[in-house]
Formats: sequence, C-alpha cells, structure tokens
Amino acid sequence: MDPIEFRLPHTLQRPQSTTYNEPVTHSAGPIVTGTSVIAFKYKDGIMMAADCLGSYGRMSMFLNERRLLTVGDSTLIGMSGDFSDYQHMRHTLENIMTQEYDMDDGQRMGPKSIYKCVSKIMYNRRSRLNPLWNTYVVAGIDKGEKVLGYVDYLGTTYETPTIATGFGQHLALPTLRKLVEGHEDEITEEEAVKIIDRCMRVLFYRDSRAISKIIRGKVTAQGVEITEPYTVETNWDVADSVDGYGP
Repeated sequence: MDPIEFRLPHTLQRPQSTTYNEPVTHSAGPIVTGTSVIAFKYKDGIMMAADCLGSYGRMSMFLNERRLLTVGDSTLIGMSGDFSDYQHMRHTLENIMTQEYDMDDGQRMGPKSIYKCVSKIMYNRRSRLNPLWNTYVVAGIDKGEKVLGYVDYLGTTYETPTIATGFGQHLALPTLRKLVEGHEDEITEEEAVKIIDRCMRVLFYRDSRAISKIIRGKVTAQGVEITEPYTVETNWDVADSVDGYGP
C-alpha cells in the first residue's frame, strides 16, 4: 500500500529556501572601537588628533591603533567608532582613488569631493538599514580654502571651524570653541599643538576609553603630515585631594 502524503495549505508551507541558519552578514553593533577625534582650523591649515586605543568592549585591548588616514594629496580623515567598518571605508576610498588615478585625465579628487563621497557612502548605508558604525572628520585644503567637515553614521553632515567626536563633544569641544573660534587666522602651529595636547590630556583624564598615547596630523598648503605616536604629559598630583583615592 502506498504511503499517504499529507500536504498543508500553501500558506503554511515552509519555504524551500530559507535563511534561518545563515549567519548575520552585517554589523549589528560596534565591536572594537576608538573614541574621540578632535580637529580645528589654525593659521596655516587644519590640525587633528586621536588617541591610539582600540577598545574591545570595556577592555583596553589594542594600544597602537592609528585612526588618522591620508587620502589623496591634501585630505586627512579621522575616525571614531568601529574599526572593521573603518577598514571597509578605507578600502573603499583606496579603490576610488585608484580608479581616479587610472583615468589619467589630469583630475584629482580634492577634500570637498572626498568629504561628499564619505557622506554619501554613510547615508547610503544608513538608508539600507546597515550603517557603518563610525563618525568621520574630514579635513583638507581645497584650492586655498580650508575644509573641515563632520559625518556620522546616520549621514548627518556639517562644517565648522572646530570639531570633536565621541566624549570629545562634551569634554574637548568647549575648550576648542573658547580658544579657537574667532581666532582661526591668528593661531600659530606651536599654539595649535599646545591646544591639541591640552584637549587630549583632558580626554585621557576623563574618558575611560582613552589613553595618553596619541597621534597628531596636520593639513597645510604643502600637504598632509601625520606624526608618530607620542605620549602627552600628565599630572596626577591632584588625585591625593580626591576623597576615596589611594590607601
């Protein structure tokens, strides 16, 4: 006797091709992250800095990560957020710049074009509900004009003389606005370095996801220059007067 086969109505049939057991192929959230980036305009160009910590959750895991990137001849980019998404953006920009070079038409993407490109990539990914979990600061000199812009993971953009991301928006930005805004054309490079070190020192004191080892970059008419990592000077003498500190 042939076996009897029962079939459910088509509305209850399980699809032949399903994704129930397939892995998630997009970033559900940041994993290894970097914290604040600060940047501001000064007399000769734009200066930017970030610390070198890559945090795995709350653990200070990677102590020599570089979050400043040179793109083209006159553009500097700083990143806060997830490192894997940052690597994706870096590879995307490298491919775009390679295609531009291969065109061999005498044209090169300047800071304004790169800033617009980054903002469009971020907005596109957000619109597909698969955002890149980053915030970017884009700086450069475009035909003699200083360009300093902000792009977050939602594709929100704006340009301003002083920018900070992460906790820097709360801890460093007030200092930058006080010392820089209205004086962008008067601040020398030496003064700009002191302002950078002051802000990064405050972030090290107050942000648990920051360390005192930082990297600093600048954009001038001569091009982009990024320093080797160095440690800002700190002073913990005040800790003795904090209740609950020490034995």
